[in-house]
Amino acid sequence: MKIDMHCHVKEGSVDSKVSLEEYITLLKEKGFDGMLITDHNTYKGYRYWKEHIKGKKHTDFVVLKGIEYDTSDAGHIIVIMPEGVKMRMLEMRGLPAAVLIDFVHRNGGILGPAHPCGGKYLSFTNTKRYFKNPELIKRFDFMEAFNACESVESNEGALRLSQKYQKPGIGGSDAHKPECVGKGATILPERVTCETELISLIRKKGPLEAGGTLYNKTTKEKMGKAGKLLTYSFWIYNKGGGLLKYYKRKVKGKEENPIDPIDPIELHYLNK
Repeated sequence: MKIDMHCHVKEGSVDSKVSLEEYITLLKEKGFDGMLITDHNTYKGYRYWKEHIKGKKHTDFVVLKGIEYDTSDAGHIIVIMPEGVKMRMLEMRGLPAAVLIDFVHRNGGILGPAHPCGGKYLSFTNTKRYFKNPELIKRFDFMEAFNACESVESNEGALRLSQKYQKPGIGGSDAHKPECVGKGATILPERVTCETELISLIRKKGPLEAGGTLYNKTTKEKMGKAGKLLTYSFWIYNKGGGLLKYYKRKVKGKEENPIDPIDPIELHYLNK
């Protein structure tokens, strides 16, 4: 099964120029069987799929929910929760990596660093958490071994890490523009129809294949050395946003429990 496991859609990621409908159409044209929506700190894109497309169109294409979570100390982490489980806490960025790992595992999910050898602050091996405790990487369930928007060196480093720590390597386009969609892929050894099946497959450490074609027209590439501005802008964005979300988790937590599932009815059904 061919699936893009790093997808940003316009309905969920403010920096994406690709609607979910267009994303699916382009992937199907390129021979893909499914996609994992990994919008930044939100499930809005997946909600759009459920409310406007699921069961009406593209019934031969598998759309799974994920999230690209911004930690306070370890960059971007891709999180996959079981079918029916979308925790509100995961839409409140800024948890430390160790806390995020505990939270995700406690609720049946899996997680792994996106572009682990990429830019400073955004990628696990270029963060203070990695330098303080590199062994934390052992607690991840997988790694993104190929990202179409990263450099050759970044992807080579990610592949070496996945091999060193014997973690399944996934691949994705990380597309924010139509011309990048489908440039990264994961080949699964069997077909999956839901997040729970994908989690089970990755936990078994089945023979996943990750690869694709690099996209060399990212904003970072076009800016050259000035691209460092993006890096530091992210640091400011993440720190400021993390503090705001911390306030909401701590102060406003009494109004709405952030660890309650977003789909309580579906979760109740699963627990029968």
